Amino acid sequence: MNIVLLSGGSGKRLWPLSNDIRSKQFIKIFKGADGEYESMVQRVYRQIKAVDTDATVTIATSKTQVSAIHNQLGESVGISVEPCRRDTFPAIALATAYLTDVQGVDPEESVVVCPVDPYVNQDYFEALKGLSEQADKGEANLVLMGIEPTYPSEKYGYIIPESADETSMVSTFKEKPTAAVAAQYISQGALWNGGVFAYKLKYVLNKAHELIDFTDYHDLFAKYDTLTKISFDYAVVEKESKIQVMRFAGEWKDLGTWNTLTEAMEENVVGKGTLNETCSGVHIVNEMDVPILAMGLHDVVISASPEGILVSDKEQSSYIKPFVDKMDQQVMFAEKSWGSYKVVDVENGSMTIKVTLNPGHAMNYHSHQHRDEVWVVLSGKGRTVVDGFNNGITTGDVITMKAGCKHTVIAETELKMIEVQIGSEISVDDKQKFEL
Repeated sequence: MNIVLLSGGSGKRLWPLSNDIRSKQFIKIFKGADGEYESMVQRVYRQIKAVDTDATVTIATSKTQVSAIHNQLGESVGISVEPCRRDTFPAIALATAYLTDVQGVDPEESVVVCPVDPYVNQDYFEALKGLSEQADKGEANLVLMGIEPTYPSEKYGYIIPESADETSMVSTFKEKPTAAVAAQYISQGALWNGGVFAYKLKYVLNKAHELIDFTDYHDLFAKYDTLTKISFDYAVVEKESKIQVMRFAGEWKDLGTWNTLTEAMEENVVGKGTLNETCSGVHIVNEMDVPILAMGLHDVVISASPEGILVSDKEQSSYIKPFVDKMDQQVMFAEKSWGSYKVVDVENGSMTIKVTLNPGHAMNYHSHQHRDEVWVVLSGKGRTVVDGFNNGITTGDVITMKAGCKHTVIAETELKMIEVQIGSEISVDDKQKFEL
């Protein structure tokens, strides 16, 4: 089975855990079978592999998310990198070309496209296999998953099937309606459109060549920033007459807000937090190393991270985005392919960061023109390369790098350091990379 997971957006509705680099799908908030917390993308990836160990999984995403994906899923997962945001049709066209031209998948094979962050059980991924098998039959050019609605939602579009059969041709599509209109659709047998569909690779490749002048994946990638922004629905789905829909009646949740996310949480408290006996419907998600105490609260979410603190009525938490958009806050936490970092102090002329490197990983070999840096090793073992000179490092060692000096650090075990940046111009843009 070939699966493309669409991973986009910054997920600002889950601030302060999400930011411009760390989207909602990377937040580790669900407890796995081993008792460790896992993110939405880790959960979905694990579930796919449990259903089909040989599944080819490709994540279509922006370049800002690549490091976090490698950090959480490893280096073996396929990634179709979007050089910039151009909506879902260009993203899906690029991922389709990536599968055929880079991964070598036969254009006659089918692929399933779905969001990276649904909250679902194993039956959902069994249904994806069925979707792929139905696309293989070639009875329709697109096969959609229609989710049996549990209430008249205003958040989703609707699919009107021609019949009540498990698999049916599609009669028409309806845009996101009011709740009253949604109830009418449901009475007519309408299904939620969850943005899940399957097709033979050659079908979308042909559509892409009809709408875009390109030769292969590499050519499409090179001219990606010139493409028109358009959704897959508008570019393809609404113009296609041969579409089938398969019903899915299992659990399916879109965890796009704090309100819906807390509904899926198994625990009321993640991190350091205490609820007294008078609290009800309260959830705490705390990434800080300080305790949170909640007393006498009802239907409230409290979340704390290096980015900030949220205290909100759960229903009101759905309206967080315009307030977060007005905040001018630098990124305080990020996962990289080599590990993670957390900003612990910012002052005029200095910034202090706690850095964690995973075993066997290294930072880029790089230099800064406008700042000096000092590393203090808190724990672990590794080695540094400073202007070409190798040195072993361990707990308690201090390494000083002047502006302009090339440097990197390689972790042999998990390596934790405090990095102090000193200079009049401290910027993420002040970095030049070199080959080691």
